[in-house]
Amino acid sequence: MVAALSVLTLTGYSQADYAFRVLANKGANQYKPKEADAWQPVKTGISLNVGDELKVSENSYLGLVSKNGKPLEIKEAKNYKVADLLDRVKTGTSVMSKYTDFILSSNSAEAKKNRLSATGAVHRGEASALTVYLPGTQNSYIYNNTMYVVWEAPKAGGPYVVTLMDFMEEELMKVETPETSVKLDLSDPKLAKVTNFLVQVASKADSKVHSEGNAVKRLTAAEHEKIKKSYEEIAADVKEETAFTKFLLAGFYEQHGLLIDAMTAYEEAVRLAPDVESFMEARNEFLYRNKMATQKQ
Repeated sequence: MVAALSVLTLTGYSQADYAFRVLANKGANQYKPKEADAWQPVKTGISLNVGDELKVSENSYLGLVSKNGKPLEIKEAKNYKVADLLDRVKTGTSVMSKYTDFILSSNSAEAKKNRLSATGAVHRGEASALTVYLPGTQNSYIYNNTMYVVWEAPKAGGPYVVTLMDFMEEELMKVETPETSVKLDLSDPKLAKVTNFLVQVASKADSKVHSEGNAVKRLTAAEHEKIKKSYEEIAADVKEETAFTKFLLAGFYEQHGLLIDAMTAYEEAVRLAPDVESFMEARNEFLYRNKMATQKQ
């Protein structure tokens, strides 16, 4: 699991300190550094300083995390002083900065370049294969009681049958859906006492088109408690059910090796803000770097 996290403390505002880092961006947003004449485009990953000004355009979106680890969503089109925005979140500190660094580094242009160099970008699946976006057995642990199962639509199309089985392949539950995803409640009486199970997705139109059985394993009580303690350190910062908090939670779960929970958080972020491409792009990069999907040419 992750080593002990350092807490960043914001003791005062200075021109040398950054105020926010941009984690999500949609629209023609601009910022103007202090004592500069020209406005510059806002890009994901940049830092905003205390003396900067920010211009948010119509139908735009910004997801920021302050230096002291506090998240802030901005949707209203207007001009802002970064110092005023910082005043909104200056109380207290959070370890969220640790996860902010992880999210930005994981989705950087350099990280993407290194991934493509290492894995290539060719996708050639068998005609009968159905790709489910779940990790390999070694990373198949889950913390929460809800999970999204998402898959790539095969040529055969839907509807689809999602079957949950125990490791002896005895059926536990079956769900049919016309969509390419399904949300599972693991507290359901059929699953509540099941420690490990397999997930298989098949096309109802062509039963030969199906996925392999992907394992899902619950954490032990001791492992669950360790994650719970880490989660409680950021719980106050992600208590609101927004696309941005789900996006941040995805980084938290991934850094703790909980890829199923991370995928679920990404899926929820995309569903809450389908028009913010930053979330879908980050979700796809997550799938590629964790070998849950292969990038197509």
